[in-house]
Amino acid sequence: MAPATALRQRGFSLIELMVTISLLALLLGLAAPAFGTWSRNAQVRSVSDALQNGLRFAQAEAIRRNRQVAFFRTESRDCTPAANSSAAGNFWAIRTVPLFAGEAAEAVQCGVLTEVSGGVAITGPRVLCFNSAGRLAANANNVVGDQPCEAPALLRTFVVAANGADRSLNVTVALGGQVRMCLVSGNGPDGC
Repeated sequence: MAPATALRQRGFSLIELMVTISLLALLLGLAAPAFGTWSRNAQVRSVSDALQNGLRFAQAEAIRRNRQVAFFRTESRDCTPAANSSAAGNFWAIRTVPLFAGEAAEAVQCGVLTEVSGGVAITGPRVLCFNSAGRLAANANNVVGDQPCEAPALLRTFVVAANGADRSLNVTVALGGQVRMCLVSGNGPDGC
């Protein structure tokens, strides 16, 4: 005959299971706000990276083609020379700047900014032009629709921010062409 202890059933009691589920729910409730903030910060970073990469690509194309190119934000998904600039555009586009009257602009490259990261806002210049040396350049002609290239300044800044994020990032373009991303309210090497 088997001893009485060997016949006992194994497993969790209902009380043990309820305590475990309650503790798990409490821990998840404490972590949810931090996860939401982390997710929004990651969206800001992703949009900033896309903007910075687009600006660097425009600069490289200006040098490679040995001519002025324009970088602008647009609402157009299509990568065509007919795209117009938009201050609230979800996409970026690069096109060549015609060298003489009658020459057609050529669409070089396009990319996505905020379409996949809803709620992220970008403020900054509408149209920036890079010359053949990769520096910011002015162009008073209407380069993109009715928009000329913005006059060069020591620094042109795009601010990328989102509701619910605890940080915003700047993407800056210096007069000499240096493109940099930095933390708006940070100190140290990542701060502006």
